[in-house]
Amino acid sequence: MSVSGREAAAAGPDTRAADLRRVHGGRAHSAYDRAVAACRHAGVVRDAAEVVPKDAVGRAANALRLSARSLDALAADARCARNTAATAALAAQLAAARAGGPDAEAALRAALTASRTAAAAAGGTARGRDAALNAEAEEAERRAVTTAREAGWLD
Repeated sequence: MSVSGREAAAAGPDTRAADLRRVHGGRAHSAYDRAVAACRHAGVVRDAAEVVPKDAVGRAANALRLSARSLDALAADARCARNTAATAALAAQLAAARAGGPDAEAALRAALTASRTAAAAAGGTARGRDAALNAEAEEAERRAVTTAREAGWLD
């Protein structure tokens, strides 16, 4: 059975959208895993989440809770990846403050870079569709995972 040109053209954007969801979803899940690990390292438990957080621990626990909810409820997009990377950066700040040392500082810097590049990929007119920005965000996420592992936050 052949597919008409019109049908093939219609399938193209759907395939591209699915590919983008897969890329952004993978990055969002990776950032969430980093956030969970950094929170665990910093002694932040999910029960510390507050509707109106009063301190950094409450903010991190609440951000973790919200990230988990968005990953469960939504098809991850560039905004979800951006928000989850920001959660991981907040968790990294707590973990680095607790651990100290050059590995923790490197992991914090990498987490902040991953958050910034995820924000750039999600923002502007491209809204997650710019291949160069997505590749930069992917590389920053890989570096954040590596440095979190080197800091002992991630198995």
